Amino acid sequence: MTATVNHVNHQHAPEGLTPQHVQWFAQLAARLADNIGSVVLGKPEVVRLALTALFAQGHILLEDVPGVGKTTLARSIAATIRGQWRRIQFTPDLLPSDVSGVTIFNQATRGFEFHPGPVFANVVIADEINRASPKTQSALLEVMEERTVTIDGTRHPVPRPFLVVATQNPVEMDGTYRLPEAQLDRFLVKLSVGYPSEAVEIEVLRGATMRSPEALEAIADTNTIGQMVAMAQRVHIAEPLYAYAVRLAAATRKHTHVRIGVSPRGVIALTRAACAYALIEGRGFVLPEDIKTLLEPVFAHRLMLTSDAQLRGVTAADVVRDAAQAVPVPLPAGHQAGSPS
Repeated sequence: MTATVNHVNHQHAPEGLTPQHVQWFAQLAARLADNIGSVVLGKPEVVRLALTALFAQGHILLEDVPGVGKTTLARSIAATIRGQWRRIQFTPDLLPSDVSGVTIFNQATRGFEFHPGPVFANVVIADEINRASPKTQSALLEVMEERTVTIDGTRHPVPRPFLVVATQNPVEMDGTYRLPEAQLDRFLVKLSVGYPSEAVEIEVLRGATMRSPEALEAIADTNTIGQMVAMAQRVHIAEPLYAYAVRLAAATRKHTHVRIGVSPRGVIALTRAACAYALIEGRGFVLPEDIKTLLEPVFAHRLMLTSDAQLRGVTAADVVRDAAQAVPVPLPAGHQAGSPS
């Protein structure tokens, strides 16, 4: 085990992914992040994790109080990659067909025609997703997983790349519905923008009319993003790190405060995200630190706590931290994770 990690990290580049590929990816990812960060001020880590989800072919759930920039982040991503984007404002009276589309009979052609809904875009902004009924929320399940929409027995593929950025207000707020566990499991990461610091908030006020997603210049197009997605799939993960990810998930399932732990889909999501994150950091291989950094945003929203744990004030983040402490990190002999040989 030790030799494998050391061998991968320090001697060989992954097959098909040259140092030039890695450098190009990291530099372009940095430009994308800087562009988004020129509008979403003071949140570089949130931006980096959002790009990680994009390159890992995942989806993003942003949960926070209103007015902290959730929708701005989503629109900035769309503007930066020059992709077609649509915004869906979820409301209690929104119907599933308002999201996915509908088949209508055309009297002129005497046939049925499919009219695609707003989900047919590269970036779909599902604003305040938990204000719609569970039935309407479930309209996103198929397209988030399979990138297709089935209407009247016919499958319709959506454009690639495809990213759903959903925003939601905390479930304790009036007029909200808790997202079903099956849908939460389809979001790669759950992020919180949070309140800005005083200095950042003052900077926002100074340029409030100047900084908007509409003013952003596109840094890449969808074809380029597609190339970056393909590169992220070629990042190398050493065998011990696969085992590490599985053991972390198993630790959540055995935790005394957990009713339902992280699913196998969650473990796959963690390793996919780690590959993309490693490339953003300028590496063609995954380190244990990548997995640990992504553990809370990828795992926490997939956990269901026991009623007793909720009454005690235990959070999913607490459980994830316990799992990280309980599972040993696979390390080369005599090395700390990521140290030079």
